[in-house]
Amino acid sequence: MKKVISLLLVFAILFAFAACNTEKEEPYQSVSMRIAGLAGPTGIGMVNLMKSQDDQTAKNNYAFSVVSDPTEIVSGMTNNSYDIAACPINLAATLYNKLEGNIQVLSVNTKGVLYILENGNTISSLSDLAGKKLYATGQGSTPEYILNYLLEKSGIADKVEVEYVTSHDELATLAAAGKATVAMLPEPKVTAAMMKNADLRIVLNLTEEFEKLSGETLIQGVVIASKDFVKSNPEAVEMFLKEYEDSIGYANSDVEGAAALCEQYKIIPKAAMAKKAIPNCNIAYIDGADMKSAVAANLQIFFDADKTSIGGKLPGDDFYYGV
Repeated sequence: MKKVISLLLVFAILFAFAACNTEKEEPYQSVSMRIAGLAGPTGIGMVNLMKSQDDQTAKNNYAFSVVSDPTEIVSGMTNNSYDIAACPINLAATLYNKLEGNIQVLSVNTKGVLYILENGNTISSLSDLAGKKLYATGQGSTPEYILNYLLEKSGIADKVEVEYVTSHDELATLAAAGKATVAMLPEPKVTAAMMKNADLRIVLNLTEEFEKLSGETLIQGVVIASKDFVKSNPEAVEMFLKEYEDSIGYANSDVEGAAALCEQYKIIPKAAMAKKAIPNCNIAYIDGADMKSAVAANLQIFFDADKTSIGGKLPGDDFYYGV
């Protein structure tokens, strides 16, 4: 009888303990998030998450906006129309300074997307640009600073004639027509030009060249959030980052599927173009200390080139989420 009573007591204690634990495991509560993404490379990593939202399988309730102009992200984050945004790295720092620190970078989503094309066969290294005319876009923004950094580090800054064209589309058209024989372009405009002119070839991957000369990873796109939103919704932000990392993983592992979604969600105009461009877009998920190290190194280069390019000063440590 004593043994039976003892066993019953043990079972009763175990049952009570299990019941207590069950009570603590509350189901995840979905949170509504307003997310902006730019058409182009920085938006590619979101397409599978956008599909999950449409399929009602996402853990949070995401409202996505795809915009074509970075100023729309500036206004949206400033007037609290967006909680989270994918944007260029220098814009993230500018917003941090503009909004008095109420911006955090959550993760890197895009490494470098800049390439040099040639209609010919004379260039195989940066030094081969010496004595040539290079057409480029992005004057007064990160492409110019990246190019200047690479030319200076290579010792040929005064030996290359750089002519800036107003828009990526204009330069892609010039390159495709054979009127710009050497051109620096970002994806997917690289692919757009090459699809129209089979004589064009990629001769330099500036992400690789940047890493060789600086020892750092070239970063061009990040995901930012309102610091107030992060503080109010810590669990939801972690859930978003998990789903976002998965979305980027799917984009890199299923390029054809991601390309179709890029067209569907107006990230890249045509799936055929997206399919060719995605492997060159360096879509990546980097967070934590690695994110901070890479982003800070890039911002330092931009600051040294033109401090106004990042809003006048380098962000503080509070700029970096989860570090």
